[in-house]
Amino acid sequence: MPIIATAARPMLTHISIQNYTIVEALEMEFSEGMTVITGETGAGKSIMLDALSLCLGDRADPKAVRHGEERAEITAAFDVAGNSAARDWLAGRDLLQGDECLLRRVVTAEGRSRAYINGSASTVQDCAELGGLLIDIHSQHAHQSLLRKGVQRQLLDAFANHRELARSVEHSASDWLRQQRELELLTGARDEQTARAQLLAYQVEELDALALKDGELTELEAELKQLANAEDILRSAHQALEMCEEYESGTRRALHLMEDDTHNSRAATSARELLDSAAIQLQEARSEIQHHIDAVEVNPERLQEVEQRLEAIYDIARKHRVQPEQLAELHASLAEEATSLAGGSARIEELEQSLAVLAKAYEADAGKLSAQRAKAARKLEKDAGRILATLAMEHCRFEIALPQRESRAPHPQGREEVELLISTNPGSAAQPLAKIASGGELSRISLAVQVVTASKSALPCMVFDEVDVGIGGAVAEVVGRLLRQLAADTQVLCVTHLPQVASQGHQHLQVTKVSNRKSAHTTLSQLDGDARTEEVARMLGGVKMTEQTLAHAREMLAQAEEAQPAV
Repeated sequence: MPIIATAARPMLTHISIQNYTIVEALEMEFSEGMTVITGETGAGKSIMLDALSLCLGDRADPKAVRHGEERAEITAAFDVAGNSAARDWLAGRDLLQGDECLLRRVVTAEGRSRAYINGSASTVQDCAELGGLLIDIHSQHAHQSLLRKGVQRQLLDAFANHRELARSVEHSASDWLRQQRELELLTGARDEQTARAQLLAYQVEELDALALKDGELTELEAELKQLANAEDILRSAHQALEMCEEYESGTRRALHLMEDDTHNSRAATSARELLDSAAIQLQEARSEIQHHIDAVEVNPERLQEVEQRLEAIYDIARKHRVQPEQLAELHASLAEEATSLAGGSARIEELEQSLAVLAKAYEADAGKLSAQRAKAARKLEKDAGRILATLAMEHCRFEIALPQRESRAPHPQGREEVELLISTNPGSAAQPLAKIASGGELSRISLAVQVVTASKSALPCMVFDEVDVGIGGAVAEVVGRLLRQLAADTQVLCVTHLPQVASQGHQHLQVTKVSNRKSAHTTLSQLDGDARTEEVARMLGGVKMTEQTLAHAREMLAQAEEAQPAV
């Protein structure tokens, strides 16, 4: 199948590695299509994938920092122009910066680790979440994504092209579950709420009857103090009034004595001014004291009223265990809670009606989803099985199980679970991938499934780490063609030791380890022309490179180009 170049395809464009394991400084540029990475055993072919995994949220190991260096730093650049899922994720966190996305990870020799997305400090969890929208790394380890049931379900839904329907099921089920939990809380506490509502009604009615006004408490306490001390206030005020009259009389006599013409010094003039001012102030003071006396009333009846009013306020405050000045706030709070509880019955009825509507919508969509999944599962089994037969797994039986969930309540992922099963021996029952498949088998199963689903997959980049382990000859050639075919729809990076796979790449990178007595470091170079031919010939085997192996290498490269044009 020909490979057609597409514009603005989302992909990994660049990776920079500094002081990581035996890498001192390494820069790699990637293009569309299939990139193969080769090199001698131990040269560090997988270092790039390990470093890339760090950017995608893998656990940091301080031992990976190059000996003698303070820190390792890895940066991976992705083109997200055509990756709407990644762009939405970045935009939702205010991290979107044009069409390029940079993931950066710094690990120190002391064990500290920092992660960055487009220059902003981020969590490792965020890097992993975003990484799942950018790239999928397929290794021979048990944590490979195909082992996760969530990924298996997503692959089937993508293959069936009903992702919108699956999202509709998820939304209606999530809304149903949320409202069901709210209804259970309301109905489960109904008796308790009824008792609480009755208590609140009594308390609010009591506070309504009290009718405490703003500032009333302060005014009453001030009035009580005055009424309770009225006689003492009047007695001392009259004494003060008499003293002011006496002092004013004396001041005016002194002023009269100082008005004689013989007192014509500057000091005498100043004294007369002060005496005149003092007499005026004493007169004004007498007037104010008289006003004060007029305002004071000896009123036993009013004193009793104020005392009774304050006692009522204090009693209710003690009952609610609050300070008297907090009663107004308490009144508003209890009234609000009473209003809220009064609407509880109406909310229960509203929720019951809404749940019925959501359940109906869920049943309709979930039924369609189940039917489409069953149909797509049979086709995916058939198509993937056909490819597995070409990968030396002709006795392998690949199945997709769709067991019904125990609960009939709406579930965000639909009525059934999705699980990939495999049987590698004739007559044996199919079992989950993690229990049956070996590392090499798992890689080939993953390759078969990815090739079948690639045209409908949203994954922009796939990395395969020695997917060809344990195979050779014609099967290796098939794997190479399949990887190249997969590169028609997504960017493919493949670490390989087989010439049949390496010859299929559109871009060929060679990893070389250079050592001396003091240190070792890894270099990377892009191979074209004769250099690439020589590398493929080296991979064909033999201590000595002959013209025969070189001719074989040229033939393999030429056949790859003729069979499937470059991107």
